Amino acid sequence: MRAIIGHNSGHVLEPGHSWRKHVWTKARKDLLPVLPVEVVRTRVRRAAELGLPYRTYAGFRATTGHDLIGFLFSSNALRVLRDGQDLPADRTETLTGLKKTTRIGLAHRPVTPTHLGSLAALDHAFAAPAFADSWGAMRDQVCAVFIAQRQSGDRFVMVGDTAFEREWAEAGKMAGYLPAAQFFAR
Repeated sequence: MRAIIGHNSGHVLEPGHSWRKHVWTKARKDLLPVLPVEVVRTRVRRAAELGLPYRTYAGFRATTGHDLIGFLFSSNALRVLRDGQDLPADRTETLTGLKKTTRIGLAHRPVTPTHLGSLAALDHAFAAPAFADSWGAMRDQVCAVFIAQRQSGDRFVMVGDTAFEREWAEAGKMAGYLPAAQFFAR
């Protein structure tokens, strides 16, 4: 394919391009902090306590500037689809393996927060936003969870199963979203 007149085919023809590239590369490198080894070790341990790969944990931490303190799990992600149903063994094992972490369930109907809260692997449970809720109503309901915890949303990660649940993370200004398949794939 030939370039039309006046198009440079993506090549930079300006004088000084390689110098500008060098300067910008150096400036970017200088912006990234060089952490002491002990800080990195502490963060690797924290990622393990949260059950996250270090890269995932570091990405959330870099995005928010805060350490993570907990997770919100949809009842879909937990595979609890009705009252009276227990957590599957793999979910229970993963949740009980988390250390120094708040584990909150969000119950989709017909699952009730009372039932979800009675499961030993969870610390708290709340009603999930309804599918037909407006963005504002969804935001208010998710933020109410953080108000009850006396924390900000950017210290929590949403673990869900659907795009609808991903929106909860955005509405609540959470640290991020992880698909259940990724979080529980251990």
